[in-house]
Amino acid sequence: MLLSKTIKAAALLICSAAAFPATAQTQTAAPVPARVVSLNVCTDQLALLLAQPGQLVSVSRLAHDARTAVLAEQARAIPSNDGSAEAVVLLQPDLVIAGTWTTQSTVQMLERLGYRVELFAPANALSDVRETIRRMGVLLGQTQKAEQMIADFDSKLEALRAQSGQSPRVALYYALGNTAGRETMPGDLLDAAGMSNIAEERGLPFGGRLPLESLLLEDPDLVLIGQPYGGHARATELLTHPALQRSGALHEIETGPSWTCELPHLLDAVQELIALRRQWEASQ
Repeated sequence: MLLSKTIKAAALLICSAAAFPATAQTQTAAPVPARVVSLNVCTDQLALLLAQPGQLVSVSRLAHDARTAVLAEQARAIPSNDGSAEAVVLLQPDLVIAGTWTTQSTVQMLERLGYRVELFAPANALSDVRETIRRMGVLLGQTQKAEQMIADFDSKLEALRAQSGQSPRVALYYALGNTAGRETMPGDLLDAAGMSNIAEERGLPFGGRLPLESLLLEDPDLVLIGQPYGGHARATELLTHPALQRSGALHEIETGPSWTCELPHLLDAVQELIALRRQWEASQ
């Protein structure tokens, strides 16, 4: 009965929104939003870092999961949504933020209803992080806070890049024999840590398929893999192949939340890679 009433209420709000759409999009300078809803795990966390208390009223469900969100603990204080247009309309937001590839049907519905929706594309390099932070700061009316975050990010990145040393030849190796090149965020993290990516040598700047035989012939100093999938998934069976295990180059790394979103926490991944590089240097 309660669910039925909620659905009816959402439907009435959607109809009302269609008749009287939000006017923020027609304004020359949009006011600072008071009620922000996020539909993407990366926009969740960036808004969480920059928003004033009470400004971010809802985040995606993934924001509460420590396996996907580095700020999961902080995000749990904010209610989550299921990514549906009905759920968003009930929250009466004056700004909705989302990723370009997530909840597309919801985004399209909200845009048709006149809601202000801002989309963020995935970052492919550390240099993209600055613009993403700056844009979120403008949207939330937190430009000064965003600029300080950018300055801190640049300072820490410069210090990390200054930690020079030997440059091991490295392969990022994923499920089904895929790899990541320099024109990807994981590849750029390798570069920032002073590692040479063999995907570049093989003409795979954006990554792609790297057969096990080709990988072994390249004789990399390090082969970096994430944790294998649980259950009976066969996608990562290749990573346990005896030939790869005997190569002595295999290293399991944590490629979780700190590797994915356009957050200052990406530099934690760079620091971890530098520590691994130093470990390799000491073994030579």
